[in-house]
Amino acid sequence: MLGMGEPITAELTDADLDAAAELHSEAFDQPWSGDELGTLLAQRGSFGYVARLVGQPDAPPLGFVLARNIKGEAEILTIAVSRRARNRGIGRLLMDRVLQELHSERAESLFLEVDEENEPALRLYRRLRFEEVGRRPAYYRKPDGRRTSALTLKRTLRRA
Repeated sequence: MLGMGEPITAELTDADLDAAAELHSEAFDQPWSGDELGTLLAQRGSFGYVARLVGQPDAPPLGFVLARNIKGEAEILTIAVSRRARNRGIGRLLMDRVLQELHSERAESLFLEVDEENEPALRLYRRLRFEEVGRRPAYYRKPDGRRTSALTLKRTLRRA
């Protein structure tokens, strides 16, 4: 993959936060800082992963995900993949790792929000069996001033 080796996941740590913030700025019009990501990671129930190439533990991550699980109801707080690594399975790898973690914790459901115009993300989430359960009209502001809706998606992980 990427012509350099296979990607793997590792736990998101404080040492990754500035690199994660850089990835976030590539992916979002209103990015979060390393400090903001650190505050979220420190909250009860929060966890995250980075994707890196095998044998390159000190290289900048290809992507990261930050999630939270409180009493069996989980949410993806954010996920971002480097521009150079997009469309190569990194988002799927990160989501699969979160789903594995939530399965081991016996979580019941996973929620996330996504821009209605983010077609690559929507394709991934549909493949992962997420279903639309809500919409926040005009939630995201684009650089040109347009506003787009956030779709709230849910995946049931286990039946109560």
